[in-house]
Amino acid sequence: ALSALSDLSPWLHFGQLSPQRVALEALKTPQSPAREAFLEELIVRRELADNFCFYEPMAGTYDGLPEWGRKTLALHTGDRRPHLYTMAELEEARTGDPLWNAAQKEMVFKGKMHGWARMYWAKKILEWTETPEEAFERALILNDRYEMDGRDPSGVVGVSWAIGGLHDRPWAERSVFGMVRYMNDKGAARKFRIADYIKSVDAFISSRTGENLSIDQH
Repeated sequence: ALSALSDLSPWLHFGQLSPQRVALEALKTPQSPAREAFLEELIVRRELADNFCFYEPMAGTYDGLPEWGRKTLALHTGDRRPHLYTMAELEEARTGDPLWNAAQKEMVFKGKMHGWARMYWAKKILEWTETPEEAFERALILNDRYEMDGRDPSGVVGVSWAIGGLHDRPWAERSVFGMVRYMNDKGAARKFRIADYIKSVDAFISSRTGENLSIDQH
């Protein structure tokens, strides 16, 4: 799962590659679940994001989140957070979570982040920030500052999905998240090899900085 990504989003974002061309080329390959999942992301999810940002005047703001998401988060604003990190600590990947730190470092050094890690990354910001409003703002700022495909409808919708349940449904209620979908490192471990992912990010940083820099070094 470490390299099972197309890495096309920056090229699509800057208009150097047409999504139509990508879809036509993908359709030339044998039908498979992987191909269908790729086309789902390329066409359906991408168009949903464009549609939301075009028609929703509040897109890119906390008030643009679905009403049910804002309501459930408001009910849990006073819940005790397991950790509270400053914006600087998040930006510099100085948390107690090695997976999150790796995702943040990958974004800063590479300009992109593993797709599944990106969802986990945003949800942890919600968990580690005093209010959901501030969490939304932080996640969007960091996404737009460091992602090559930032400042894009897909990024806005990705953060809105992770923090406020946009294009999702209510789940079992829990602390901090309310009925917004929860994700943790155990779920991540079922999706990809966390230790290998952290090592790959570590190796990439070392190759660019010339230092043997562990992701956990602050």
